Amino acid sequence: MSTFGTLFKVTTYGESHCPSVGCIVEGVPGGMNLDASDIQPQLDRRRPGQSKLSTPRKEDDKVVIHSGLENGRTLGTPIAMIVKNKDHHPQDYSETDFYPRPSHSDLTYLLKYGIKAASGGGRSSARETIGRVAAGAIAERFLKLANNVEIVAFVSSVGKISIDKNPSSPYFQNLLNTITREQVDQFNPIRCPHKDIAEQQIKLTESVKAQRDSIGGVVTCVIRNVPKALGEPCFDKLEAMLAHAMLSIPATKGFEIGSGFYGTTLKGSEHNDMFSKNTDSNDPNDKYNLKTLTNFSGGIQGGISNGEHIYFNVAFKPPATISQPQETATYDGAPGVLKARGRHDPNVVPRAVPIVEAMAALVLADALLIQKSREYAHSIVDFSKVF
Repeated sequence: MSTFGTLFKVTTYGESHCPSVGCIVEGVPGGMNLDASDIQPQLDRRRPGQSKLSTPRKEDDKVVIHSGLENGRTLGTPIAMIVKNKDHHPQDYSETDFYPRPSHSDLTYLLKYGIKAASGGGRSSARETIGRVAAGAIAERFLKLANNVEIVAFVSSVGKISIDKNPSSPYFQNLLNTITREQVDQFNPIRCPHKDIAEQQIKLTESVKAQRDSIGGVVTCVIRNVPKALGEPCFDKLEAMLAHAMLSIPATKGFEIGSGFYGTTLKGSEHNDMFSKNTDSNDPNDKYNLKTLTNFSGGIQGGISNGEHIYFNVAFKPPATISQPQETATYDGAPGVLKARGRHDPNVVPRAVPIVEAMAALVLADALLIQKSREYAHSIVDFSKVF
């Protein structure tokens, strides 16, 4: 479906080549300072045409807020946002009237709905994520005001070219502790924070683009200053909701949190995150005031946040639409050769970075509101009464 979230939720709309895309965001607290300038920077990081490594489609992706604001403050009512599609070329996709693109959604959308968008990927296009990023920017603002939450995603690998992201590596742990968005964007257009690795990733992406091909990669995300006790076991564990959010992003094929698959190679005595007194905490509401000496758990234990950094990896496949001739079949099964046209990213991970950040923000904002409602319900019950 097109709605994500329980209390803080977003409904997105629009296809890749329709007049506009956008969203409606519900659950935003009233009285919060907000205007389009708080949302636009993340849309600018997501938009096409940023560099020679992305699709040449030129879109400003300027957001217009249509409701839910008055005098620069949220009203607590639904916030509607719209972004116009301007540089759309539906005629570039006439081949898909005859051929379902390999590994794309043309056939599955037809099977699902009995009809598909005639141009681009329709709702499966990355254009749909504009609404997510806009909503996520609002969620981030709320989380910043509520708990100074920081969310930073970056490209950790392209193809086989990767930074050291072993969770036991001092380099990787220091990166999670210190990385900023300014540092991530410093090595644009690839958004990998390691200069030498970034240069190799750029060369690889340029090479596959020259071959009219594509390549995949991994986006790593860290969330700092996470409130404790977020997550709703058993089925809405915090890592489960993060996985749900990340795997709903177009082109994703994998999710791992904390030690992930690396953790399966360790013994319990090596993997367990031991507790100690947190002498740095000044939180008067923290009854137990503990921290972990390591963080293989990725900030979540039993499906509930423990206050440590949350970190995870999201795998993105090579973009399905490429300009090479591909031997495939028409919708009626006749063999043929498809040579797709259109404008497409040879590598989606640089532009996926703000999308991953947005979906992480939406999950945490929703989880925080749910936990606060639980805490408030507990505070108004007189447990001294015996029934």
